[in-house]
Amino acid sequence: METDRLLPPLLNQGQALARKLLQLALLGLAVGAACWPLNLIDGLQSQWLGLLPAFSGQGWTTAGLLLAASPLLVLPLLLWLQADRWHNGAGSGIPQTMASLENAAEAHGLMAPGPTLQRLALWSAATLALMPLGREGPVVHVGAAVAHGLRRRWPALLKDLQPPDLIALGAGAGLAGGFNTPLMGVVFMAEELTHSFQLQLIWPALLVCSSAAALSHLGGEPMFGLGLLGGPAFESDQLAWAVPVGLLGGLLGGSFSRLLLLVSARLLPHLRRRPLRLGLGLGGLLAALALVSGGSSGGDGERLMSQLIEATGVPFTPLGGLGVLLARLVGPVLALGAGIPGGLIDPAFSLGAVFGVGLLQLFGADAHLGLALGMAAGLAGATQLPVMTIVFAMRLAGDQQLLPGLLLAAALAAYASRLVLDRPIYHALAELQRAPRR
Repeated sequence: METDRLLPPLLNQGQALARKLLQLALLGLAVGAACWPLNLIDGLQSQWLGLLPAFSGQGWTTAGLLLAASPLLVLPLLLWLQADRWHNGAGSGIPQTMASLENAAEAHGLMAPGPTLQRLALWSAATLALMPLGREGPVVHVGAAVAHGLRRRWPALLKDLQPPDLIALGAGAGLAGGFNTPLMGVVFMAEELTHSFQLQLIWPALLVCSSAAALSHLGGEPMFGLGLLGGPAFESDQLAWAVPVGLLGGLLGGSFSRLLLLVSARLLPHLRRRPLRLGLGLGGLLAALALVSGGSSGGDGERLMSQLIEATGVPFTPLGGLGVLLARLVGPVLALGAGIPGGLIDPAFSLGAVFGVGLLQLFGADAHLGLALGMAAGLAGATQLPVMTIVFAMRLAGDQQLLPGLLLAAALAAYASRLVLDRPIYHALAELQRAPRR
């Protein structure tokens, strides 16, 4: 008798749990499928970078020269579109996602299909023109937009989650699907979007992000995006070098973000009034950087970091190591400061990697260790998100034995970054985007 009374409630609970798990998995697969085309375009960019001297090891070809000069034509077109018909698609996508989390009324416009497709098209054109920007902005936005759109189409979808929580889940899944890094998506959601490691969101996020990353892996995104580092360094060496690399790399990453914020603020009032003139000027600068650096300034930086891992040294360019460092600092600032959809994770990673390799080689130390610590310091300094940085650094380089050094370098870099930037860059950019609407 008692068993008969208990069985129906247990069955109902089991069915409800199975339904929720299925919905979470399907949401992750939907986000992963939406990120798939972006990953293909990113892979095509990497192939095209191989035509440039810094990565081919040969001289300039006609195809390479055309690719290096392409921002001179593409950037004016993109800024013209952003100033007129596609103005809702401008910006990285993360500030727009944050605005949707803070104000549900804004989400209906910011997460609509029109602005989402515009942002993806703008990013795709910029990426194929080898502009130095990452992709976390578009993939975060597309993940949030998919989650928002599915809830509007099926209001009963994951009905126990509030709309902002569902958008945050989708955004984290977008990052997981874009980089094949499930844990990174979970941490980014908690550390940056919700500012809370709540179990009621962490558990669903783990399943959604894992599903998105699984589809990303089937689409060809490698498990260790940059390759595998060489032999492990002793813990004492890691910690010793993590102090200078973390502090100096954090200041460098923070300066990168501060410069990006200043350039964005300076350009924003003029972008809609003089898009073609600004596009020609900025595009000319990007093309000139690519030409004088042998192409090492182009692309999101992943191809450069992979070459650093394989060759343990900065690729030969006419500029030398210091010149490559400056090119990787200035190039992304010009592209992202103009409001082109993109991201700063890969640019900050590559900036820190070039710095770390150069610093440790200067003192005759292990360049691979400098690369790993530099990547962590550059990204943590630029974003002030040390936990996400550590997860991403281990995933891309595939070496958990460097965890002690990565932890210290990322923590020191995040603190050092605050000396030059008083608030995290994504929040600062979100405030800048909101300012014209006030």
